[in-house]
Amino acid sequence: MSGREEDPAIVVRGVFDDAYNYMKSGTLLRQVINKLEEIDFNTAKDRHLFGDLYEQLLRDLQGAGNAGEYYTPRAVTQFMVDMVAPQLGETILDPACGTGGFLTCAIEHVRHEHVHTPEHEAALHRSIRGVEKKPLPHLLCTTNMLLHGIDVPTRIRHDNTLARPLRDYGSADRVDVIVTNPPFGGMEEDGIETNFPSAFQTRETADLFLLLITHLLKDGGRAAVVLPDGFLFGEGVKTRIKERLLEECNLHTIVRLPKGVFAPYTSISTNLLFFTKGEPTKEIWYYEHPYPQGQKSYSKTRPIRIAEFDAEKLWWQDRQESEHAWRVTIDQIRSRNCNLDIRNPNAAGEEHRDPDELLAEYRVLLAEIDETREKLKQELAGALKSALLNGEVTA
Repeated sequence: MSGREEDPAIVVRGVFDDAYNYMKSGTLLRQVINKLEEIDFNTAKDRHLFGDLYEQLLRDLQGAGNAGEYYTPRAVTQFMVDMVAPQLGETILDPACGTGGFLTCAIEHVRHEHVHTPEHEAALHRSIRGVEKKPLPHLLCTTNMLLHGIDVPTRIRHDNTLARPLRDYGSADRVDVIVTNPPFGGMEEDGIETNFPSAFQTRETADLFLLLITHLLKDGGRAAVVLPDGFLFGEGVKTRIKERLLEECNLHTIVRLPKGVFAPYTSISTNLLFFTKGEPTKEIWYYEHPYPQGQKSYSKTRPIRIAEFDAEKLWWQDRQESEHAWRVTIDQIRSRNCNLDIRNPNAAGEEHRDPDELLAEYRVLLAEIDETREKLKQELAGALKSALLNGEVTA
């Protein structure tokens, strides 16, 4: 990379190319500048504190209309990064990075676990990659990188990763780790789907991102992805995408999150998919994340907390079936036409019986209903006939 590309001024200019935000009051602008001048960005303590304040501002965005689409709860990003466990020297990508929550978690994880020298820190800087389509979150992400010690974040690009034909991504684009929450529930603009093989063409954003993610991973590369329930049980193109995922990757874990984790942005139930590229799936472990004891939902004032994932982390290394965890073989998945929306068979308080037995009971119940209906009709007919004979009603 040339020195020109490493120039911070070039990064700043690129970030603000499509930014059209103005502060009309000169007095307020002066007050902001005065406050910023009180911060010593050359001290680690002040930079870390300012970074915490900045992330709090990003968290507050989730209640600010459309801005909420840029934010994933910190507890979720941290858990996903901790489980993928990026190493020093591994390339880490978020192809829909928003304000950079996953990338900052990855930076902090690698720095805490592996960085001990200036050379290690430089290697960490080179390993971080992100792409964001919209100008405002791209600006916020770049700022976030600066506040987390990535002084010249040239690898945070303002672009749409889906706009490039899949075949044009080569070996130089492959990465070791991908952690992301791709946009879901939306549709890409006309023509984007033609960048993908004909059997997988769709305008559903999350589906296209999953195809891209599996393509960009190196053999042995690891991914953690947030996806909605609709992907798990979806058919058609979704089935073909899941078939490819299961053939090319080991989808070893699905953590099923309860509703409300992403409130108020969406109430859709979501899942965390963890997979490794290079070997086919043989079995999938599911873990159903429960609400905290005494709590029936999440909210802005009672969000999901990283401590809630301690049970998953403890279970992760020594997996056993429990009231929250269960295992499904690839043969069972194929028999369901790759429907991954599998309910917890071990849930407390639920009785699970043979389907044939339940069907037989259902048929008996239908017969009893028919018999009762006939008896009721006969009783009504008899009562009506008696009333006619007694002159109580006229025909």
